[in-house]
Amino acid sequence: MTGGSGAKSQFKRWLTAPPRPHGQIIKDRTVSNLELFYDLVYVAVITGAANRLTHDISLRGFAEFAVVFAMMWIAWINGSLYIELHGREDGRTRLLVFLQMGILALLAVFTERAAGSTGAQFALVYGAFLALMSWHWWSVRQLDRTERPEFLPITAWYVGGMVVSTAIVVASGFLPAEPRLLLWALYAVGWIGGIYFAGTRPRIGIAEGITPTESLVERFGLFVIIVLGEVIFGVVEGLNAVEPDLQTIAVGSLALIIGFGYWWLYFDLVGRRKPRNTRGSLAAWMLSHLPITLSITASGAAIVSLVEHAHDAATPAGTAWLIAGAVAIGLVAMVIAIRQLEDAVRIAAVYRPLQVALALGAVVALLAGFITPSPLVLAGLLVAILSALWFFAVARSLRSGAWSTA
Repeated sequence: MTGGSGAKSQFKRWLTAPPRPHGQIIKDRTVSNLELFYDLVYVAVITGAANRLTHDISLRGFAEFAVVFAMMWIAWINGSLYIELHGREDGRTRLLVFLQMGILALLAVFTERAAGSTGAQFALVYGAFLALMSWHWWSVRQLDRTERPEFLPITAWYVGGMVVSTAIVVASGFLPAEPRLLLWALYAVGWIGGIYFAGTRPRIGIAEGITPTESLVERFGLFVIIVLGEVIFGVVEGLNAVEPDLQTIAVGSLALIIGFGYWWLYFDLVGRRKPRNTRGSLAAWMLSHLPITLSITASGAAIVSLVEHAHDAATPAGTAWLIAGAVAIGLVAMVIAIRQLEDAVRIAAVYRPLQVALALGAVVALLAGFITPSPLVLAGLLVAILSALWFFAVARSLRSGAWSTA
């Protein structure tokens, strides 16, 4: 009887244990299978947003995509940081993550037309996700009252922001499409500004609540891998939409190499490298991943049109600007991320000139889009830009003797 009662008690604790309190950082923690599974649901959500951009390559289409994508990224960072900072290897964490995934899977159904006909449904489901996350962070705040009261200012700010966000998004579901999208844009801007503000202020600062661990860096890198899948989807979708021949396959192959270039630059220069744990640096590093991942996803959407027009003498202006602009945004965002790294100080001989090179690469990418050459030439130019930047980084690393760490 005693053994049975002990087993029941142990199982109950496994199923109902409170979250980890603030400050209980597991420095040698590795990303769990649960987190990898969690990221997969975002594949469906992000694909929906990318599909909308694929079918409406215009300034308005990009603006709508950027707003919806930013909302997705805010949802992801909330769910990921909760597991990183407060999750456990227990039943409660699993059930709560599965509940998040269920809501996000439903959200994916309404994402492609979120800026239009399914905007109300999207808002209500997204609001349900925020309400769940508000409860998550409120439970952390309740734990901090007894165990870590010095973190109460941080959780007061965060829980308050989550509750207000939930109310705003739910209310947007009852508005017409135009004001609803505007409210979503203000919501996204508010979160971006709030994260940066929290990262530069004492007592409510991100630097006090988050420690840059290897698992945190890996989480952001894994999300980059998730969106890189959109480049592959774009190539495949583009080739499926036309009769594959030597020309279309050549354009598709070069477009695929653009994805390889993103991967190579990010993971050699930014990924797996810790940001500085200082006010401003950690927040800027996290926020830089929003334009990095947005640019990769937008590239995947543009690649569909690029392949479909493989035989045109000139790339359609909208497609040229989208893919070239996406590459430029990604390169500039990498500069922002690099400036926050510990290695940017430790091996400045590599990273200081590299930041200039990346910025120049962004300008050249925009020029390539401006001249609207044929899809084959445009894809080749973008591949050449990304390749030249990587080889420049290698040359600087070899010259400074930092190849083993750069």
